[in-house]
Amino acid sequence: MKLEHVALYVEDLEAIKNFYTRYFCATANQKYHNPRTGLQTYFLSFEGGARLEIMHRPGMGFRSSGEHPLGYTHISFKLGSAEKVDQLTKQLQEGGCPLLNGPRTTGDGYYESVLSDPEGNLIELVA
Repeated sequence: MKLEHVALYVEDLEAIKNFYTRYFCATANQKYHNPRTGLQTYFLSFEGGARLEIMHRPGMGFRSSGEHPLGYTHISFKLGSAEKVDQLTKQLQEGGCPLLNGPRTTGDGYYESVLSDPEGNLIELVA
């Protein structure tokens, strides 16, 4: 069995598409738009076959927040080395993404940093 994709509702579809294509080398398909429902989506494809579907529709609202809300927690990108984690962490910070944790070695041995994308969705970078 293979996980096909993960989907994420976003407020600003174009900004989030541009963020993931710029910093994570994602390739976006042509935007889908359903004029009846207002739904608009992109599939973002990453090296290795992983895909993220970003979606927007009129009338969306924010989930209740909290330190550990139910649902989507983070998306993780394996970069291959601590140096690459440090480099992309710095680029993302310079691009305005808040650094929430790290870079550091976790208790279970991962070298990682955690930042948020422009809409506050958590991104984990691992070596």
